[in-house]
Amino acid sequence: ENISDFSLNITDCTQVVVPEEVFFTVAAAGILENLLILIAVARNKNLHLPMYFFICSLAISDMLGSLYKTLENIFIILCKMGYLTRHGDFEKKLDDAMDSMFILSLLGSIFSLLVIAADRYITIFYALRYHNIMTLRRALVILAIIWTFCAGSSIAIALFSYEAATVIPFTILFPLMMFFILCLYVHMFLLARSHAKKIASLPTSTVHQRTNMKGAITLTIFLGVFLCCWAPFVLHILLARFCPHNPYCACYMSIFHVNGTLIMCNAIINPMIFAFRSPELRSTFKKMFYCSR
Repeated sequence: ENISDFSLNITDCTQVVVPEEVFFTVAAAGILENLLILIAVARNKNLHLPMYFFICSLAISDMLGSLYKTLENIFIILCKMGYLTRHGDFEKKLDDAMDSMFILSLLGSIFSLLVIAADRYITIFYALRYHNIMTLRRALVILAIIWTFCAGSSIAIALFSYEAATVIPFTILFPLMMFFILCLYVHMFLLARSHAKKIASLPTSTVHQRTNMKGAITLTIFLGVFLCCWAPFVLHILLARFCPHNPYCACYMSIFHVNGTLIMCNAIINPMIFAFRSPELRSTFKKMFYCSR
């Protein structure tokens, strides 16, 4: 808030304010959609596979992002109504808890996308050995390690968020992981294209290859949506930390509410991609809907 107030004095850019009703509506939609993903996977035993557990991990990350923005807006409303102060000890702990939830959501999304990309890579190029390489138990161990690391990192970063030594590694991690995932996808598509030419004479293999490539395309869409929705907010964190008094930085930070809304939109878009591109999930959703009726 102090940065926003100061920016009004050094730039002519008007603060873009998103109505609270829009925040709550988008956040609620994101939470409900991802909750449907979790319920569908839990109810359908055919979906008890490593790939869908990794998708559930991404859904949990999206839910945390929407929940974070919801709690943040409730906190701001209570402050405006006078029920909470902005600099009290309780409010400081509450703010640290919400910051930790935000970082947990971001790290969880990044590592979930990474493990989904690795799983797709193994599916395409080690199809015959996939079930030996990626067992259900191994997938659960991977997720346990990921979320333990993300939880510890989010707490540490939230507690020491005012130190440059903490902010720099956090912000570097985002483009580094995205670059690694992008390289994995490029390598995946190049090898898949080469393999497709070699097995063009085998109809069954071609069908299998197309199925796997469809999954790779789906995950590429996830990555593109993730970048579009999270990158503006991460850039805001960088600018707020390293050039808060620069007029150009302050002008960009005037769209803070829009960047926050994009995070919640990511939680809405991902389940829609799941529903439209996964026949198994579509079938499960239909069964759930008809049973509820």
